[in-house]
Amino acid sequence: MQEPVTLQCEDGYRLSGTLFRPTKPLCGAIIIAPATGIKRQFYTNFATFLADYGFAVLTFDNRGIGESVNTTLRKSDADLIAWGKQDMPAALNTIEKYFPGQSYFLVGHSAGGQLIGLMNNAHKLKAFINFGSSSGSLRNMRLRYRLKAHFFMNFFIPLSNLIFGHTKAHWIGMGEPLPRGVARQWRQWCNGSGYVQTSFGKEVTEHYYSSLTIPSKWIIASDDDIANEANLKEMIAVYEGSNARYCVLYPAAFGLDDIGHMRFFSRHSRRLWPLVTNFFDEHLQPEGGTF
Repeated sequence: MQEPVTLQCEDGYRLSGTLFRPTKPLCGAIIIAPATGIKRQFYTNFATFLADYGFAVLTFDNRGIGESVNTTLRKSDADLIAWGKQDMPAALNTIEKYFPGQSYFLVGHSAGGQLIGLMNNAHKLKAFINFGSSSGSLRNMRLRYRLKAHFFMNFFIPLSNLIFGHTKAHWIGMGEPLPRGVARQWRQWCNGSGYVQTSFGKEVTEHYYSSLTIPSKWIIASDDDIANEANLKEMIAVYEGSNARYCVLYPAAFGLDDIGHMRFFSRHSRRLWPLVTNFFDEHLQPEGGTF
């Protein structure tokens, strides 16, 4: 069963979300932290699968994306840091309000996994699992894709921001239109090393990457041009205190033509989804919960 919910951030910003109530006895609660510029509806099939398994699930739109746009994008002050410091903690607080006393988990997709270390309540998580989350460093990408990435990051983003006051990422198939600050930080961090680590001691004055010790599993696909193994290892190194393990999925091994950076969450990859529930089962509190 799905129902719309409103997430209240600490700074007063309100986000749009969808709550998926489990169809079996409740075993835990999960928030799905989205990739850059991806609306929450993209994760509906995956969230339904988790709810059918017994998890309560919350999907949400980050500020400046989808139904969480509260002004024109030209006027939006959203950035990646706010997604990690405000929006993601609000999502965890919201599902805790609806389902208190549970084991809480997070599924991060790309940016959703990169920003966990900015959450001031991340210690409440029992574990997290990420797909396609890496440093995104351009220098580690294969040459052919690196040229495309450089065009988008270092030409299209600054030009679009200059002309329109935001980045029209949808024009070239890169998700929703992006607030200027989101695109600016995305560009800056992917041109650096360690993604958000690029801003440590600058825009990021407080974080929890070093102190976060909860178990994590990181999944990438062998055909992902962005989250390759070098970038994955670079991102995991930023979470220096986490008990992390990772795996690389080869599409042919699962009878799939492709997985890439996005298709783990599509229905055609449903056979991959038990990787998530199996990992979270390892970290469920013995007494479970009530519903």
